Amino acid sequence: MFFDLIVIGGGAAGFFSAITCAENSNKSVLILEKTSNLLQKVKISGGGRCNVTHDCLDPRELSQNYPRGEKSLIGPLHRFGAAETVDWFTSRGVTLKIEADGRMFPVTDDSQTIIDTLLDAAHRAGVHVYTSEGVTSLTKTGNTFELETSTGERYTAGHVLLATGGTRNPAGAALAEGLGHDMQPATPSLFTFKIDDERIEGLAGLSVEDAEVRIQQSKLRSDGPVLITHWGLSGPGILKISAWGARELAERNYHFDVSVNWLPGEDPAAIIAGLRHTDAKRQLYARSPFPSIPKRLWLRFLEAAEISEAATWAQVGKKNVATLIGHLTNATFTVTGKSTNKAEFVTCGGVTRDEIDFQTMESKLVPGLFFAGEVIDIDGITGGFNFQNAWTNGFHAGTSIAAR
Repeated sequence: MFFDLIVIGGGAAGFFSAITCAENSNKSVLILEKTSNLLQKVKISGGGRCNVTHDCLDPRELSQNYPRGEKSLIGPLHRFGAAETVDWFTSRGVTLKIEADGRMFPVTDDSQTIIDTLLDAAHRAGVHVYTSEGVTSLTKTGNTFELETSTGERYTAGHVLLATGGTRNPAGAALAEGLGHDMQPATPSLFTFKIDDERIEGLAGLSVEDAEVRIQQSKLRSDGPVLITHWGLSGPGILKISAWGARELAERNYHFDVSVNWLPGEDPAAIIAGLRHTDAKRQLYARSPFPSIPKRLWLRFLEAAEISEAATWAQVGKKNVATLIGHLTNATFTVTGKSTNKAEFVTCGGVTRDEIDFQTMESKLVPGLFFAGEVIDIDGITGGFNFQNAWTNGFHAGTSIAAR
């Protein structure tokens, strides 16, 4: 059975590529998905709300959120970036909202809204979609690709697009390698830090909205909300530094020291000096004097500074205060591994960027072969950037194939 375009992978990048091609041409388009479920990452992303993109409308600034792929994406994002993504979904009846941190979600707060929109667009454009049919063999003879699937079906195609997701999926990587492409090794890019420390034990769910994070053994730094979890530390501030340091931290086998400044931009020493006069008789354990520090976390810092429960601001010793300030501004934690957090479905690694023409997303080695999404060695930090990469890749690949 022949199709002008066969898309391997029924995720965000695969669907967007197929829809774009079909809407802009009369070409026959087929999506082959190896599982029984379509658009699974869309479904679970953002806690089931789907973080569609980020409210960063300047393409160059947007590109700076990709630890791997920044330079490659500058041109593509100028042609189809966050503004174009918003327009695309708006034109199909989906209203997106902007949250305080810039993340954009459907106003329904339901990822099914995005799934239904993509499925409907594919159906209207005449895209064929077959599930439970993984591609086991992909070869090219002359100008025609030949595919065989897990069900024994055989297909031929004029163009093939690989959108198989992160290359920890060996099947997708094998298809690209089989056609001569080099692959960068798959490495987790978004993960949380496993930490066993009395200062945060039992405080799962507490967060500090503005913190600074740095890895002591490297130059890696980030900022943003930090969340205490059952297994250690998470939140955007941690996930960002995990993305930028993905390969370096993997080389360390996820054993390193992380320091957290819980009060960036503040001078706790001056504030505490003032409290020793204005609140001299108040006990330190009564409340946290810093609005951003939850009381339960504040109490842990007091314990770590060996300050007694009965101590007042006038009574607390200078040495204890200095230790307390250290915990507030430079709390060091020993990381002993990465967590199996749900956010850890983004990997760096994939098809080497130098082997792809980013104007068209076509392989420089195999004419007619295209790539989109996480199968490429591109990954973004948390906040909607990985989906934006999928929409951007998909638009350029689909448009290019449609014009052939």
